[in-house]
Amino acid sequence: MPKQEKIELRLYIAGQTPKSILALKNITRYCKENLAGKYTIEVIDLLKNPQLAEGDQIFAIPTLVRKVPVPIRKIIGDLSNEEKVLVGLNIRKVKVKAAL
Repeated sequence: MPKQEKIELRLYIAGQTPKSILALKNITRYCKENLAGKYTIEVIDLLKNPQLAEGDQIFAIPTLVRKVPVPIRKIIGDLSNEEKVLVGLNIRKVKVKAAL
């Protein structure tokens, strides 16, 4: 991923549920620690805008969608597994354990 490219994320939630709050807290922390100003997070509350779920084909919440860079990637859940989230968003490469 080119260094100057900004990552555009969209977090779909449904109200201020514990999972939604945790997901936003987690992704905000991961981005601050790993992307330092090279990201945007748009939070979409489907209780307020249910029609927006269709565009990104959202079937579960919370769901994080990486819009840019393409390809689009989605992660469902509270985003508590940092390694899985960063690898899933292609922010961090998979750590391969060396054979002895």
